[in-house]
Amino acid sequence: MNVTQPVPGLQHRTVLLDEAVDALALEGERAAGTYIDGTFGRGGHSRLILSKLAPEGRLIGFDKDPQAIATAEQMNDPRFSIVHDSFATMREALAARGVHQVDGILLDLGISSPQVDDASRGFSFRNDGPLDMRMDTTRGISAAAWLAEVPERQLEKVIRDYGEERFAFQIAKAIVAGRAVEPISSTRQLAAIVANAVKTREKGKDPATRTFQAVRIFINQELEDLEAGLNAAFELLKPGARLSVISFHSLEDRMVKQFLASKAKVEQPDRRLPIRAVDLPKPLMKLISKTKPSDVEVGANPRARSAVLRVAERLAVDAPEGAR
Repeated sequence: MNVTQPVPGLQHRTVLLDEAVDALALEGERAAGTYIDGTFGRGGHSRLILSKLAPEGRLIGFDKDPQAIATAEQMNDPRFSIVHDSFATMREALAARGVHQVDGILLDLGISSPQVDDASRGFSFRNDGPLDMRMDTTRGISAAAWLAEVPERQLEKVIRDYGEERFAFQIAKAIVAGRAVEPISSTRQLAAIVANAVKTREKGKDPATRTFQAVRIFINQELEDLEAGLNAAFELLKPGARLSVISFHSLEDRMVKQFLASKAKVEQPDRRLPIRAVDLPKPLMKLISKTKPSDVEVGANPRARSAVLRVAERLAVDAPEGAR
């Protein structure tokens, strides 16, 4: 199958669709601005943003997945363009297009339903398929290739740190023993090895869940991309512009929360020092909201259960008089 084309029948329900787009405050003059959808996916957020943009507005999408790019290229809107790359590169990609500031950025982290449901992508243990897990199938190393050569100690660390898996030692040991017998090339093989290594299961959760999450995050450098993307987003936002980020697991949400908090808070100097109020450090961002899906949305789409939307606004910070 040609994975560069969307797979018919695989649908994606965009989580927190209205809430994430509404948070960008696309009203009045802001509707004529430039916006970034850093995780195009199947275009749910992008289409809603475009429906609110003025004719002179502009939306630039990013995605690593060739299937997402194929979907984006079918959109017939002169205000929209797509970049086949991670949102971590948005600063350089926009500079190449003559854009240095934007009016809002939306990031919908994690993986889309079509990626999970398409067995050929190797993201899920529920259907057997090749153990790939790459979001961008045109570059990088597959999960199967990585598992064939990764040292046991590094594998344990990845499973523990990225999967928050307390049985990381046992699972890594079992994977290394399993690959000595035969190559681990399918999702079902990996899931079976993990199931045999994990004797205590969390209620309602497959024992392979955390390991699959860990390997996927590592293969796609998701946390590294998120760190770079958050820093790039902050530098690109105009004063008054909003950053809207949807996370799906605790590692992502913790990073987003800590990043926004670091920009919203400032260290206050010793009160005994003779510093004028105008020269005191000021926050760089304002925290706007934290939102979780409603019970209705979770009922209609159980995959939305763990989602958290955090929104912050870039503040205008005047330079001290002596620095002007």
